[in-house]
Formats: sequence, structure tokens, C-alpha cells
Amino acid sequence: MSKSFGTEAQRATGLSRRAVLATGAAALATPALTGRVFAQDAVNVGVIMPLSGPNAQFGINSRNGIQLVADEINANGGIKSMGGAPINLVIADATSNPTQAATVAQRMMSQDNVVSVLGAFASSLTLAISEVTERRGVPLLTMSFSDQITDRGFRNVFQIVSVGSQIGAATFDYTRALAEQAGTTLERIAIMYEDTAYGTSQSAGLRSAAAAAGIEVVMDEAYPLGITDVSPLINQLRRSDAQVVFPVSYLNDSLLIVRAMRQQGITIPTVGGAAGYIIPDFRDGLGELADNVLSISPAAYDQAPEYTERFREKFGYFMVHEAQEHAACMGCLHAALESAGKADPDAIREHLQNDVFDQGWATVMTGGKVEFDDKGRNPHASPLMVQWQNGELATVYPKELAKAEVVWNS
Repeated sequence: MSKSFGTEAQRATGLSRRAVLATGAAALATPALTGRVFAQDAVNVGVIMPLSGPNAQFGINSRNGIQLVADEINANGGIKSMGGAPINLVIADATSNPTQAATVAQRMMSQDNVVSVLGAFASSLTLAISEVTERRGVPLLTMSFSDQITDRGFRNVFQIVSVGSQIGAATFDYTRALAEQAGTTLERIAIMYEDTAYGTSQSAGLRSAAAAAGIEVVMDEAYPLGITDVSPLINQLRRSDAQVVFPVSYLNDSLLIVRAMRQQGITIPTVGGAAGYIIPDFRDGLGELADNVLSISPAAYDQAPEYTERFREKFGYFMVHEAQEHAACMGCLHAALESAGKADPDAIREHLQNDVFDQGWATVMTGGKVEFDDKGRNPHASPLMVQWQNGELATVYPKELAKAEVVWNS
């Protein structure tokens, strides 16, 4: 199913509005195919993830989601419009360093003849990679949150999730609704966030939503990624008299923050900013201290069990959001490849820009479909609020999508 953008003249020439705006962008480079592919007609897809360093588990989860979909495509006959060409994943470790991520992307562009890239979980890594893919004219599909990723006018970036500021605003709005549902009037909140692109984007959304609602932010504190002593943050939180705390953090930081809060008897509702709060490692690391912790999530496995249970069967744990969203990216890319009928990044980009993806793995996103606007954002994406209950994550808001009742510690 296709959609049309722009004027009649633009449509007649096959140009989308994003392509018209990007006139004069760098020409596509076509490096030679290396011997790493397993078949001459294989379609090389780049996967750049943090497979080592502090974000390694997120990268592994993401890779697993992509691998699951690629394996299913190949088992079902490959890219049928290309005579059954298989997907060959060219996987590279970005570590957890943006400079290394850019270096890896440059090497992949030069050596592996990839038609598209998927990655790289952390927004700071994705920003670095996107500079390379944009210069090369290779489409990049991502589930990274930062607004900056699609705020730069790039025509080769496709962001499948809501942006960080929208996620931050939804985190606040949903929390307020849940508080009211529990009979609590929200008046004071605390925000603590790690000072990366992810943390700053999401905290900005929280801050703006609180201001619009006239609710006081009694603590608004940034901290460095990989913090080792959270006691100053916890002491400030205790003095703030906040009714709810919003810590926006990756896994190691989230474990330290929640453990310190609970050990010091701070039991106010804790609402995480996705990332470290919604993977099995969070529950494994905290045990019962994780019970009833809430978090925003761009996707939730309980919304599409007919797909996500296949991940659990293959890998032995529930399909975490980054795996689910990267699987959806791979699903959209598969559809674009089928429509393009050739392993050409320009043709693939045109279909990513202009098609609606409402079949297969694309349907695991909220809204049940994916398409990309002029910025490369998915307007159908909307976050969910989930909560740790009985060792699993359950969607508790919005009401029409809830799979469990919220437990609210007022």
C-alpha cells in the first residue's frame, strides 16, 4: 500500500517531499562486495550495535530481534522479488563509544556493500552512525529515541519509535492519569536523568509536560552516565518531598538508583524512562525490589504475543522492547526490499519514505502499522506504560491497551 506526498509534479517525477527537500545530497557510494557473504545474490544488511561495554546487553537483545526476523525471512524463501535472495546480516560491534560507532559504520560502508543499516540502540551511537550513512546515501532504520536523530533534515534516517520528548511527555501524562485513577492529586515530581542524548531528550519532555500542567518539579538533576555513587541523588530526592520520581537511566544506573531508594525506605512511585527498566536484567538485578516499578515503553511484548512469543521460544526470555522495535525495523526493511525488487539503497529509501507497512513484524508496534513522515518519524508510534508484576512486565496504560491493573504506592 502506497501513499503520495508533495505536488502533482513531484509525484510525477517519483520524488517524495523529503527527497525534494534533500536535493543536492551526496551521491550514493557503491563499494565492492567482500567475500564475507554466504551467497552471491545475498542482500547485505548492516547491524551496528553495542555488543561490548556498558550497553552490551541492549545491543545483544537488539541483534537477537533482528536475527529472529532475518532467519524467518530466509526460512520462508528469502526476498521473493529478487529470486529468493537471502538476507545476510553483517554484524559489527559499536562498543558503547560514538567515535568507535562511526568508525565501524565507515568500515561497513566501504567494505560490505550493505543496502541498509539497523541500529544502534543508544541515541549517541545512532547519531554518530547516521552522519556516515547519510553521506553514503544508505538508509538507517533505528529505534533510538533522541529528537536530534530526525531533527537534522537527513533523508536517510527512519525512526520507528516516538521521539524522546514525546516519550517524556507521555511518561508524565500517563503517570498523572494513573495517580488520579488511584485517587492521588499530583503536585510535586522529581526528575533525575543521565546527561546523554537519550536522557536530555526525555527529561525535556517530562519538564515541559509538568510545566504545562502546573505541577512543580522539586528536583531536576542530571548525572553522568555510569555513575558509581548515587547517594547525593537519593539524599536530594529525600529532601525534595516529591510524590513521584522519574529516573531516566540505562541499566547499571537504574539498578543503583532503585536499590538505594528502596534500601533507604523511599517507596514513592518510581517511573523509569524505558531503557534499563524494562529488560529481564532489571528484575534479575533487584529481585523483589523491582516489584511495582513503572516505566514508559515504546512497545510491549504483551501487545503482540503471536509474534513476540517466538522470540521467547528462541532465546529463552521475553521480547524486550529494543528487540521488538528492531524486529519491526527488519520487517519494514523486508517489505521495502520486496517492493524495490533490487538491492539498491536509493530504491529502498523511496519505498521506506512512501509505503505503509501494515503486515508481519511491522504490526508489533503500537498502532499496528508503520509509515514515515517527512522527517523520517513514525506518526503511528505511541508509548505504553508498563509495570513489573510477578516477574513480568504488564501494560497498565492507556486503559484500552492495558493487560493488568496498576499497583500504585501513594
